[in-house]
Amino acid sequence: MAKIKHNNFMNTVDEVIGHAKAQGVVHLYAEDTYLNGRHLTIDGNLLYHFGTTGYLGLEQDVRLKKAAIQAITKYGTQFPLSKTYISHPLYAELEEKLTTMYNHPIVITKNSTLGHMAVIPCAVDDLDAVIIDHQVHWSVQQATQLLRLRDIPVGMIRHNNMNMLEDRIKQLKGRYNHIWYMADGVYSMYGDVAPIDDLKSLCALYPQLRLYYDDVHGMSWKGQHGTGFIMNAYGTLPENVLVFGTLSKTFGASGAVLVCPDVTLHRKIKNFGGPLTFSAQLEPSAVAAAVASAKIHLSDEIYDLQDSLISKVKYFNRLLTSTNLPLIESNNTPVFYIGTGMPVTGYRFVKRLMNAGFFVNLGLYPAVPVKNTGVRITVSRHNKKADICALVDAMSYHYPKALAETQTTMSRVYKLFKKEYTLPSDVTEVSNTLKLDYKTHITAIDKTFWNRYMGHDNFDWDGLKFLETVFKAHPELTHRWAFHYFIVTDADDNPVVMTYFTTTLTKDDMLTKASVSKKIEAIRASDPLYLSSKVTGMGTLFTTGSHCFIARNHALWQSAFSLIFNALEDINKAHRIGVTMLRDFLKDDAVLNPFFHDKGFVKVDLPDRSRITKVLWKDTASYIASLTKRSRRHFNKDIAPFTEQFNIAFKSHLSSETLADAYVLYQSVAAKNYGLNTFTYPFDLFEQMNTHPNWEFITLHLQDEQQGKMRLVGVMFCYKNEKGAIYIPSLIGMDYEFVRSHNVYRQLLFQTVQRAIQLSYTSIDFGVTAAFEKQKIGAINESMVAFVQADDNYTMALVDSL
Repeated sequence: MAKIKHNNFMNTVDEVIGHAKAQGVVHLYAEDTYLNGRHLTIDGNLLYHFGTTGYLGLEQDVRLKKAAIQAITKYGTQFPLSKTYISHPLYAELEEKLTTMYNHPIVITKNSTLGHMAVIPCAVDDLDAVIIDHQVHWSVQQATQLLRLRDIPVGMIRHNNMNMLEDRIKQLKGRYNHIWYMADGVYSMYGDVAPIDDLKSLCALYPQLRLYYDDVHGMSWKGQHGTGFIMNAYGTLPENVLVFGTLSKTFGASGAVLVCPDVTLHRKIKNFGGPLTFSAQLEPSAVAAAVASAKIHLSDEIYDLQDSLISKVKYFNRLLTSTNLPLIESNNTPVFYIGTGMPVTGYRFVKRLMNAGFFVNLGLYPAVPVKNTGVRITVSRHNKKADICALVDAMSYHYPKALAETQTTMSRVYKLFKKEYTLPSDVTEVSNTLKLDYKTHITAIDKTFWNRYMGHDNFDWDGLKFLETVFKAHPELTHRWAFHYFIVTDADDNPVVMTYFTTTLTKDDMLTKASVSKKIEAIRASDPLYLSSKVTGMGTLFTTGSHCFIARNHALWQSAFSLIFNALEDINKAHRIGVTMLRDFLKDDAVLNPFFHDKGFVKVDLPDRSRITKVLWKDTASYIASLTKRSRRHFNKDIAPFTEQFNIAFKSHLSSETLADAYVLYQSVAAKNYGLNTFTYPFDLFEQMNTHPNWEFITLHLQDEQQGKMRLVGVMFCYKNEKGAIYIPSLIGMDYEFVRSHNVYRQLLFQTVQRAIQLSYTSIDFGVTAAFEKQKIGAINESMVAFVQADDNYTMALVDSL
C-alpha cells in the first residue's frame, strides 16, 4: 500500500513541553546573583527551593567550592585529551578514593548518560538478551537502542512487575548466555525503589540473570560511605551486578561512576567504552570538587549529613499524613509526588505555590502518563523544618483551590491514580445547567435529531445501526465492539456536545511504522493477540470524519466535554480499559488542542484525511475540467487509457460467488496495509453489507483469457449516507496482479467520484492512507490528529522502542 504519515514521538513531546512552557512552569531561569540552596529567585520573586536533586546540599559546601577554584587556577578550565592517552593530575586521587568507598573496581564517566552508552554495549554480549523496566531512566533506555543494531533482543516489562520479569526470563533462559535486567535503584518521579529482595531471589533461581542498576537518585544520602541505595541493600556486590552512581546531584560535583565487581569486564569497559575513549574527560574543577566530596563520604561526617536529611524526610512524611494531599508513593526517600491528575490542575497548583513562595517541579508526560501529572517535591538539607511546615500548609490551602479552578475533585484525582470507583449505568446525569444522556444503542436516540447534528460528515444513524448489528455482539473478541453515545444538552435542551465512542480491541502498533508492524505480525503468527489492547476511541475503527458535534459558541461546551470525560473514566475503569482516544480533529485547531491537553490528552499525528467537499460537477467532462493541470495529465495517462478495458458496474447486491471473490481481494489489501495495522474484518461484515440498502459495490472486471470469463480485479465498498450528504468509500479490494499493469487503484478512485456525481452527493470521504494518490483525483488532504490518554506509558514506550 502507499505510504502514510506516522506520528513522531518527538513532536508529541514538543507539544506537551511547549504547552507547559507557555503556562510558565518549565524552562524557567533562576535570577539570583548567588545561590545558597535554600532559595531561588524567579521572575523577581524569592522562593523556597523544593526542586533540587542535591539532597545533601554538598554543591554549596565551601570545601568543594575551594577545591574547584584551586584546580582551575592550577590546571585550567579543562584538560582537552582523551583519558585513553592520559588523565589530568587529579584523576588518580579520585579513582583511588572512589575505589575505597565502594570496595570494588570503578570506572569514572563524564556523566551517567554517556556512561550508560559506554558500558551497556561493552557489558552485553551478542549472545545475551536484555529486559528493561518500563520506568528505568531515559538514558538507560537510549543506550539499549545501540544493542538492537547488533540484533540483541531488548524487551520491556511493566514497572517493578516481578512476575512479568520471571516469565520473560523463562522464555529467554534456554536461548541466551546472560539475561540482563536494567532498573533504577530509586526512581526519580515517585521516589519508589527497585524490589531488591525479589531480584536477589530471581538471581538465585536463574544464574543467567545479570542486574544493571542506575542508582543516581540513591547516591550519597544512603549507604555506607554514601555509596547509595543499591550498595546499602547489597553490602558487597556479586559479580552479576553492575551499579551506576553519580558524582553530580547529591555528590555535589560532576560526572558518574560505574561499580563493576567483575574484574575482567571492568578491564574490557575501561579499555574501550566508546564515549570513554572518544569523549572529553571531566574538567579539573569537577574532579577536584569530587575529590573533596569523596573525602567527606569517607569520613563519619557523611552519616551526620544523612541523618540530618532523613530527619527532614520523616518530618515531611509526618506532616503529610495529617493532610488530604494525595501522596502517590509513601516511602523514605527524599522524593515525593503529589498527584494532580490533569495537566491543567498541575499547572495551576505549581503556579499557586510559586506565587506563595515555593518552587517545586512539575511531573508531566513523558516522564509520567499525561493524566498522572503531579508535583514532584524534593527535600534537601538546605530546607529548614520551618520551610517544610510552611510548604505543607501552602499545599493544603492551594491544592483544593487548584482543583476547584480546573473543575476537578479530590475523588477524581484518586480515580486517575487507579482508586476504586463505579460505572455509571445507562442513565441521565445532571451537572449545573447541563444534562448528560449516555446510551449504548443508537436506537435509543431519535434518528432525525441525531442526523441533524451528526449525519453529514460521518456515518449517519442508519450507518451506526448497521455497525452495531455487525459488531456489537460479534462472537470473535477482535471484532466485538461496545458502543457509547453521549449527548450533553443545556437547560433549554439544546445540544452542546454530541459524540460517540466504541470500545474495541486494537493493535497497539496501529499507527506505527510499517517496518515495526511487520516485526510484530511475525510474533502474532503464533500469538494473535500480542500487543493488542482495549481502547475506547471516539468514532469507530471503520469510520473517519467528524465524530462529534460541538456548539463552540456555547459558554458551557468545555464543561460539557468534562461531563463526557468523567463518564468515560468510569466506563474504562469498570472494564479495565487503559486508553481513551479522541480522534479526527484538525491539527492546527487553536481552541481544541490546548483544551484537550489540559484535560489529560496527548496529541499525536494521524494519517491525512482525504475528501472532496464540494461535488458540483454535472458530468465527467466538467469534473476533469476542474482538475489541476498536473492532475489532468495524471488522468489522461493513468486512468483514461484503461477505463474501456474494464467492465465497470455499480451494484447494490453481489452474488455469493462474487462476494466471496470480493472478500478475497479485500483480504489481499488488508494483508499489505501495515501502515494502518488493524484486524482484518470478518466475512459476515460483507454479508451484512450485501443485504443493506445503504451499501453498494463498485466492481471492476477484466476478461480472463485463460479461463474464458470475466475476472474481478477491483472492488470499492461504499456507504451512501442519508440525503446525499456524503458518499463514503469505506473499504477496498484489489487483485495485485493488475494493480500496476492496469492502475486498478486509481481507476477505483475515479469511478468513486463518477458514482458520487451520478447520485448527486455533495461530498466524498476517501478516508486515510494513500493521500497523494487521492490528491491526484481532486481530493483535498487535511492534517489530522488524535488526542490520547493512557493509564500508563508502558505500551506506547514498548512499541516506540521497537
